[in-house]
Amino acid sequence: METLPPVILGAIISGAFVLIAVLRPPLVRYFVVKEPISSQPKRQFFLDISLCLLAGLIAATFNTITFGFPAVSAVSLIFGCAVAGFFLAIDMALDRERLIILDALDNHRSLQLPERLFPVTRKFSLVAVATALFVALIIILVISRDIIWLSKIDQTESSLLDAQLSVTYEIFFIMAILLALVINLIFSYSKNLKLLFENETRILERVSRGDLSRLVPVASNDEFGLIADHTNSMIHGLRHRIQLISSLKLAEEVQRNLLPTQAPNIPGLEISGTSIYCDETGGDYYDYLTFPDGRLGIVVADASDHGVSAALHMTTARAFLLYGSQNVDGLAGLIDDINRHLVRDGLQTGRFVSLFLLEIDPQQKSFRWVRAGHEPALLYEPGSNEFQQLSGAGIALGVDGDYRFQAYSRHQWVPGSVVVIATDGVHETRNKEDRMFGRERLHEIVRRHHIESAGSIQTVILEELENFRGSAAQEDDVTLVVAKLL
Repeated sequence: METLPPVILGAIISGAFVLIAVLRPPLVRYFVVKEPISSQPKRQFFLDISLCLLAGLIAATFNTITFGFPAVSAVSLIFGCAVAGFFLAIDMALDRERLIILDALDNHRSLQLPERLFPVTRKFSLVAVATALFVALIIILVISRDIIWLSKIDQTESSLLDAQLSVTYEIFFIMAILLALVINLIFSYSKNLKLLFENETRILERVSRGDLSRLVPVASNDEFGLIADHTNSMIHGLRHRIQLISSLKLAEEVQRNLLPTQAPNIPGLEISGTSIYCDETGGDYYDYLTFPDGRLGIVVADASDHGVSAALHMTTARAFLLYGSQNVDGLAGLIDDINRHLVRDGLQTGRFVSLFLLEIDPQQKSFRWVRAGHEPALLYEPGSNEFQQLSGAGIALGVDGDYRFQAYSRHQWVPGSVVVIATDGVHETRNKEDRMFGRERLHEIVRRHHIESAGSIQTVILEELENFRGSAAQEDDVTLVVAKLL
């Protein structure tokens, strides 16, 4: 190969590569483009390196037949074409990958991730090791060939000087070519990494602004593809959570509209009630019912658990209560009917509702009540400065459909008396030291403020409750109705 003029050798090699270049487009369409997108870069690499080896084989065969190339020279030529083909094939594979990334970005397409990813670190390691091996082999071949050549030249000073210059130029030329090829690979690889980074960060910037309309195109089968896939799962999850939040806000609005907007205006009575939920929705409920002869019904109920499920269960109980109150046949009979309906609809769920129904007759200055597993109402009489519990037998609703409730009554209240009906979220409120608010604190507040209006008493109770809880989270719904008997 050393005796063949460089022009003729270059023309032969160029001709072989021109032939391969003509064959390449249909081969690319057949072996690369028709394959799944995720495997196209790898197939592009193997196709191009195979074509370069074929070009080297064609040139070596032609030289052997035409010029009598020895086997060593033929192997050296094929090896040189393999090295050139390696760098060219890597560059073409990166270019193919770049086209896939750009297509995914432009058309918002996503690849199907394979079961086994091809990590970026493995790609980089394989390319780096292969490049180092090729460079080392080239240098070894060049140096060994130059040593053999130097041993055959004349040992004169001028000949040795010319040989040194020739070897130096040759090594610098080869190193410059290899350096250019390596730099080209680095730039090509960097372009792809930049596209993948921009692909991810652009969507994440939109997400940080609250825009969840776009997903990250999955454009590679490596860590970037996996990150994009996980990011898309996150975006889907955020969309779902936003839908849930919107639904909860709507449910909260609906439930708030189910509560009384104002207390009824009845001579001889002052009434104030409120519900404070620890979630967007809750299982607590209070309402005012109008019975015949000007009697007023006050109902406070608490469904087991809290949140959406409790709110749905409570809404069902409310519907039964409102319907039954229009055809009431005694308080106990009303609660019996509600209990049977709740057992029929929710016995298998294990959910129940505690309820306290108080009927006030302002004309007779008396009241009756039914207790269904709920906290007893508190009656404070200022004359005796004592609290009495409006208690009685009664289990929670939705547990036993055959249970029969009992109504209790009390006649002739003392003017200025205060009735407090609350859920267990009041006295079971805990502070950061895990102490409960308790019933004694509630009693003391009512004693101190009993001469004030029902609304003022309720406000003070809630303020004291919040001050007691402090920085601790509200763990249960709070419902409170205060009635002052004038």
